[in-house]
Parts: sequence; structure tokens; C-alpha cells
Amino acid sequence: MQAKLLGKVNFPVMLAPMVGLSHVAFRMMLRDYLPVGATTLWPTEMLNSRKIPKQDLAAHPMSLKGEGETELWPQILGNEPEPIKNSIAHLKEWGAEAIDINMGCPVKKALRHNYGVALMGDIKYASDVVRMAVDGGDLPVSVKIRAGLQNDQSFLKDFVLSLEDAGADWLTLHPRIAGVKRRGRADWEQIAFITDILNVPVVGNGDVQTCDDVFAMLEQTGCYGVMVGRALTARPWLLSQVGEKLGFKGVLGDKDFKIPQTPQEEASEYGRSLLKLLIWLKIFYEENPGLIRFKFYVKTSHVWLNFGHSFYSKVRVCKTYQETKQVVESFFSNSTITMTQKTDLRE
Repeated sequence: MQAKLLGKVNFPVMLAPMVGLSHVAFRMMLRDYLPVGATTLWPTEMLNSRKIPKQDLAAHPMSLKGEGETELWPQILGNEPEPIKNSIAHLKEWGAEAIDINMGCPVKKALRHNYGVALMGDIKYASDVVRMAVDGGDLPVSVKIRAGLQNDQSFLKDFVLSLEDAGADWLTLHPRIAGVKRRGRADWEQIAFITDILNVPVVGNGDVQTCDDVFAMLEQTGCYGVMVGRALTARPWLLSQVGEKLGFKGVLGDKDFKIPQTPQEEASEYGRSLLKLLIWLKIFYEENPGLIRFKFYVKTSHVWLNFGHSFYSKVRVCKTYQETKQVVESFFSNSTITMTQKTDLRE
């Protein structure tokens, strides 16, 4: 990536900003699987620029950060100069090293306020929002987009070129149109398309579930990096697998860690990763908000697990951290539990 996109970044995989998931506890657990010597970007959950300037970011549950956390890359919703400017200043004091503008969220709440993918309906308006962020601070600015509101490649070309002209340092493309949300197949050809026409780096996102998918996207699209979302909740060691292929040695959090090779070993490691996540949740969150986050995490990731629905049904009724820990340990004591490589579930 270019110097403004944090020249120290040397690893092609990054976590996606996900509401309810990309919180400090998940980031800290995931860092345990990052190869020694690897540096990537770390997002926050989606933050609202109208609220950020008034928040104590060091204490707010959506912007908590771990001791020594670096390469933080918060994502914001915004469409007005003053809130964006004040948000960037506040986030820089908090520790942000770059800012991402969300132009991809298709949920109704964001659309009502002309946030997220709604900004893709007006090229000039969207480019103005990027200029607001670029002019409002001195941090690198990226934009996460979808393929648009309709399948219109000519529009997509004009749109991404306008963001580049407005000063965006890099773009992330999730190549589905807004209306399909996560259904259907992500069209990686669109990632290749904008990679070819832009001078700034492009990060690809969508349908990456395995280590092989990471390298396939890099090869097929020519993109700079690969953003992975829900699959990292099920397979956090994907970072280790990518690192091994790239020649990195060992992982940060556990020098004795061995990358799981079989479906049974993957299931066991998934269970261990959940116990690690529980430890981090207990550090940063009181029991009720922590369990809400844990249950949502399992709801997201259990679809890759054999008997995952049974596991989730046990977790969702837990009322304490200790009870949850016991359920995880008991369930994964069964050596016949396996994980699948891929899932077609998109909702």
C-alpha cells in the first residue's frame, strides 16, 4: 500500500468492520493468531460521526481499545462537515491511524439518515463526503463501498474515480449491490475492474472463507489486500494459515500453537478460541453486555460447525460467564465435532 496507507502494513488480510463483532475483545483474541512480524489494520465497529465528538471513546463500549493496540482504523458513518471534522480530531486523540468512511451499509437505519450505501446514489454527494474527511483532518481516509444500487459498471467506474479524485487513499469493495445484502455470489470481477482503473490501492471483500480464498482473490483480482468478516469469527487461525504460506514464523499469542489441519482439529481450535474470547470479554465488559456480544459472536460463527445449532441453543440461554465457559468446555470435549470449510448461509 502507498505510504499514506500506513507504510508499515505488510500483511494482506484485515478484519472487516462489523456491528456487534469488531469490538476490542474480538480484536485482542484475533491478534493472538496474527503471525509474528505481521502488521495489518484493525477496524472498530461502525461509529456515528454525530455521536463520536460527545463520547468518551476510552470508555464507550464500541470504541474500547486494548493496552498497546495500534494500527487502529475506525469506521464512521457521516455526511456533514462539522461532525466528520470533530470526529476525526477526537478519534486521532484516541489513537486512530486512519479513518474509513462507510458507504456500504445497507441497513434501513443508515439509509434513513442518508448514511452508508445511500451515499452511492449521488456521485457528487459521496465525493463531497470524502473531501470533508480529507479536509477535516490529517489521517489517511479510506472508503468501503458496495457495487452500487444497481448492476451498472459505468456508474461504478464514475463513482470510484470520483472518490479517488476527492482524495480517498484507498477503497474497499464488497462486490454485491445494496439490495441483495449478503445473498448470492460476490462478483470478484468487479474488484478486478476497479483495481485496473484506479491509482489508489483496492481491498477486496466478499465470500472469503478459507486461506485458499484469500490467495485466490489476490490472484484473480490483483487487489492489494483482502478484508475478511464473518469467516474470521469461525476461523481466526486463517491469519496464521496465510502467514505460514507467506513465510512468517509462529504466531503472536501462543508460541506453541499448531495450525489445525483436520475438520476435528479445526473444531477443537474454534472451541479454544471461544474460551480466549471469553477471557477478553471479561476484561473489558461487565457480564450482561459481555454475554450479549459472545452470544452474537456464536450466532454468527456456529454455521461453520457440525452440530452448531445445538451448540448455539446451549450458549444462548447462559446467564453468567462461568456457565458459558462450562458449556463451551463440555461441548468441545466431544472429539467427533467437526468444522466445514464453507457455508452457503448468507443471511
